[in-house]
Amino acid sequence: MTRRPIIGLPTYSERTRFGHWDVDAAVLSRTYVDMTVRAGGIPVLLPPTGTPRPELVERLDGLLLTGGADLDPDRYGADPHPATGALRLDRDESEFGLFALARAADLPVLAVCRGLQLVNVALGGTLHQHLPDVLGHAEHNRAPGVFTVTTVTTTPGSLAAAIVGPEVKAHCHHHQAIDTLAPELVASAHAPDGTIEAVETRDGPFLLGVQWHPEENATELRLMRALVDRATQYGKERNR
Repeated sequence: MTRRPIIGLPTYSERTRFGHWDVDAAVLSRTYVDMTVRAGGIPVLLPPTGTPRPELVERLDGLLLTGGADLDPDRYGADPHPATGALRLDRDESEFGLFALARAADLPVLAVCRGLQLVNVALGGTLHQHLPDVLGHAEHNRAPGVFTVTTVTTTPGSLAAAIVGPEVKAHCHHHQAIDTLAPELVASAHAPDGTIEAVETRDGPFLLGVQWHPEENATELRLMRALVDRATQYGKERNR
């Protein structure tokens, strides 16, 4: 039997209510967990507990950078926009460190929404802090908690195109997006208005970021299966 790969999923530190309790908790939408399991991976939830140590990445076969709050604009040399949401500095510290360790270890990485933005900033890019100011519309984030389905077109010959085909119905919920693309990355999918919706590396270990939320489509497992496949191979090679 093939060993199922262990996939790390960063969580949020949020005030959470369940049962009789109203406490600080490390939480993550169940949709990420379910997507990982359905794609054949073993999900391991990673709380934001400061700068991560290399021993953590040594126990993982792949990393799924999850969505969530806006990044600290100071990370890319910008002042906060009035529309930039409440920051999660603990999560920024943890996930920027986690991504750096993953890159150093050639760990396969799939990055979703905030995750894509984190990858771009970590590699030297910048963000538009509020897309309606740039585009003149709010179609990527019509209302809090509501996903907009957008037809995203992939770049022929790209990794994104190889996985999802020339087009994909993408569940979007973001008011920020890539402005300056990091030098190591190439844009591999766009929304009809030109917004970058996927990025990847030119070469090297598996690194793919999507601005949309594949975990919100229960029938869409292609991206996660691609990560699980790469993570399975990574685990085999590491354990030889």
